[in-house]
Amino acid sequence: MAVARVTEIRASSPEGFREAVEEGVERAARTLRNITGLEVVKKRVKVERGLIVEYRVDMKVVFVLE
Repeated sequence: MAVARVTEIRASSPEGFREAVEEGVERAARTLRNITGLEVVKKRVKVERGLIVEYRVDMKVVFVLE
């Protein structure tokens, strides 16, 4: 039987939502082992002078405990 844990993280990218998710997963993988999936909970953008300057995502990252 496996036991998993869920942790919430926030990531951002100036390029797009996909890149923000990839950045978040790459960063999480540096300290979390056995990541099995994630759920994007929320998407937002930062706007300056009427232009999108940053894409932001809140994610729940699932990983199996050893």
